[in-house]
Amino acid sequence: MAKLVSSAVYIIMSSHHIVREKQEPALLLLSLNNFSEELLGQLLEWSPTVITTPLVAEQINAYEIKIDIIIADTIDEVLQSDVKQIPQNGASQTEAALKYLIENDYKAVNVVADMVDLADFIPFAARVNIVIYSGNQKIYAVNSGFSKWKPAGENLQILSVHLNLQTSGLQGNGSNKFVTTTDGFISLKFDNGMLFIAEDI
Repeated sequence: MAKLVSSAVYIIMSSHHIVREKQEPALLLLSLNNFSEELLGQLLEWSPTVITTPLVAEQINAYEIKIDIIIADTIDEVLQSDVKQIPQNGASQTEAALKYLIENDYKAVNVVADMVDLADFIPFAARVNIVIYSGNQKIYAVNSGFSKWKPAGENLQILSVHLNLQTSGLQGNGSNKFVTTTDGFISLKFDNGMLFIAEDI
């Protein structure tokens, strides 16, 4: 990924930390490999709490992004001032971050990740609004009865196990893959809990 040099990104960096009321989603950065500079700038626009790992922190620091929290049992190098360390305590970095956000009353989090293990997110999906950006996909959990307006020809994938799935506005396009048939609302109904779905960015 190219170094962030656009003027828009620098404006965002300079305004970081102005708003801190937990009304905007936190931003959990687990990887920035092949991630859009423009989309990262959009996710940073409202000065979110930025959480990351020691490995990714080095890359973020090079991009001049202010880090608020690092998830790690130990940190070898302090890259920025006023960074809070949250220990993993045997959990994965993702689990530790989500537990912290829920315990501190965050309502939503945007996650940037290269590889996504839904097992890390499923236990928390009903307690905090999670949106995952991975590659060219946006992944999030929905309840039965979910509906959304989408243009024709867009792809949607069901990532979770489901029972008695009923769809409208969608045509099957392979195993758990669908394409929107017309401009208009699509809907999903199913029996169990919540489903994680993926749509193209």
